[in-house]
Amino acid sequence: MAGHSKISLYFPDKNSFGNKKQIILGGDVGGTKVNLAIFEADNSQVRMIRSNTYHSSGSPSVNDILKQFLKENPDHRPESICLGVAGPVFEGRVDVTNLPWHVDANEIAAATGVFKVILLNDLEVTAYGIAGLEEKDFYVLHEGDPDAGGNISILSPGTGLGEAGLFWDGQFHHPFATEGGHCDFSCRTADDLQLHDYMLKKFKVVSWESIIAGPAIHSIYEFLCEVKKQPVNPAIAEKIKNEDPSAIISEAAVNGTDPVCVEAMRIFVRNLARECCNLILKMKSTGGLYLAGGIPPKIISLLSNSYFYENLLDCDRMQDLVKKVPVKVILNDKAPMIGAGWFGAYSSITMVHQ
Repeated sequence: MAGHSKISLYFPDKNSFGNKKQIILGGDVGGTKVNLAIFEADNSQVRMIRSNTYHSSGSPSVNDILKQFLKENPDHRPESICLGVAGPVFEGRVDVTNLPWHVDANEIAAATGVFKVILLNDLEVTAYGIAGLEEKDFYVLHEGDPDAGGNISILSPGTGLGEAGLFWDGQFHHPFATEGGHCDFSCRTADDLQLHDYMLKKFKVVSWESIIAGPAIHSIYEFLCEVKKQPVNPAIAEKIKNEDPSAIISEAAVNGTDPVCVEAMRIFVRNLARECCNLILKMKSTGGLYLAGGIPPKIISLLSNSYFYENLLDCDRMQDLVKKVPVKVILNDKAPMIGAGWFGAYSSITMVHQ
């Protein structure tokens, strides 16, 4: 995998890797699914050998899924396991934010017999995954100033809302995790206040995750029907009963087949743009804003029109700064797995559990 030419990520052990080869199990543990892959690394590249996807809800713990994956791949015994997990990681332990799992590096080591286990936040490994992506893995929403350089921010709406940054030290980018998706949603208009109050009936705190993660699409649609008294399309209502509601609504909006779904996604896209702008300003991410996760690639047509960008620039007196920022969608859904493979191979951070 050729690295993305505009970003140089810092991997402390890469230059001292030598002529050895290493097998790594890299993975992405989310609220909906677990993606796992076997990687082979040398001093120049990290190559994915094989991968598989498992439904999170189908297993009591990530340990069972890891054991199953290792059983399916007996010829590739990993020397290390590196997982990106949806939640804040502390000393090798993390409670998955949108799943009743406790993930513990010591327990993984005991269950698998692999004694080097590294846990990172899922958005942190997504950032590291940029090292293994190519130009074709990105969709450019706005060119910005590619020579501006500087910090980078990543925002990932999926089952939850992940946010991360890459600090620029003048030579390399250093990914770091945040839990910015759980910050308070900020209202600007009377309609925003109505939406906030509606969401407050569902959540103790109305965070940005409440407004621009996947499940929010359905909630916004219900808000339009229940509070704004928009007419319900019987065909849409029937599909929502049997399929993923947010997927049905976003698909109808992309195809322009239902006006309420179109309006729901306009609200979603407007607020997505505003939080992207917030992240740019807080991190001064003139080096770029990357949209990751499962949703952005599916709504490219809604993000690439002027409406998203107009709302991105709606930021008081900072338009000149925001205009410099390249804005791209990560199209490769394996980016978190790839990042876990790269970090597991080239990082000097070791957590050896015996």
